[in-house]
Amino acid sequence: MSVYSMTGFASAVASAPEHGAEHTEDADSSSSSRKSASGGVGAELRSVNSRFLDLSFKLSDEFRALEPVLRDMLTSAFRRGKIELKMQPHRVADSGWPQPQPEQLMALGRLESQVQNWLPKAGALSVNEVLHWCRAATPAVRLEESALEAAKLCIEELLEARKREGKRLVSILIERINGLKALAEQAEPLIPQAVQRQQERFVQKYQEALQAVGGSVTPEAAQERALSEAAAYALRIDVDEELQRLKAHLDEIARLLKKGGEVGKRLDFLIQELHREANTLGSKAAALELTQISVEMKVLIEQMREQVQNLE
Repeated sequence: MSVYSMTGFASAVASAPEHGAEHTEDADSSSSSRKSASGGVGAELRSVNSRFLDLSFKLSDEFRALEPVLRDMLTSAFRRGKIELKMQPHRVADSGWPQPQPEQLMALGRLESQVQNWLPKAGALSVNEVLHWCRAATPAVRLEESALEAAKLCIEELLEARKREGKRLVSILIERINGLKALAEQAEPLIPQAVQRQQERFVQKYQEALQAVGGSVTPEAAQERALSEAAAYALRIDVDEELQRLKAHLDEIARLLKKGGEVGKRLDFLIQELHREANTLGSKAAALELTQISVEMKVLIEQMREQVQNLE
């Protein structure tokens, strides 16, 4: 299953014919058009990221009655994102007179004969009058089916565009996950070293303080108390658990990206957990190297957060 993006540059434009249309495709954009001599319907979909599904319509008057059907089509195709649908008729300007049909001319001839029988002084019809009558007698073209076909084409184009962008975002997120795992591996051997240094430094300071104030405390008791305090301090600065949780969150993110589907909200939560672990690592870091790793982690996590906000 694929992961879909919600970014705004994913858009589609389609124009469907009324009857017997000619189909053309534009290779430079995610759009397609189908037109006929009498025009067609133009539809355009634009999508930007949003926490929920937010639909808006900009329809010309002849298509307002189709809004409930169009809303159902969009709701069944998308789950998140702010999506705008524009739709308007494409009227082809008259380049000449319509071709009169034989049945129209025969009917007009019969009417002219009847009029001249009753009104002998009535003049004959001119060619211009005949063409005007034939054009006026042509039934109006209904565009509802064309509008729905145009919307369907737009949805297909937009889904494909969001899928392509989602694939690109997944590759970026996988790259950031690998970077965070590499930083965690760098931090792991530094933890026991930092704990050991802090223990030795603590014991040394404790002994110096005892020598300075003197007293009746035996060296063995002082050493035991110093080691006990150093062990307690080591527990406070140990970040091994934070690193293990961070790696577990990264594995879960990678699993969700591989699984696909609607993963945006779950990834939002996991990114918050990554931030929490990285902040804890920075606050408990007892070595400059760990502090630097924490800062680099925060940078990568923030980059992931920006990309996750664009996923459905």
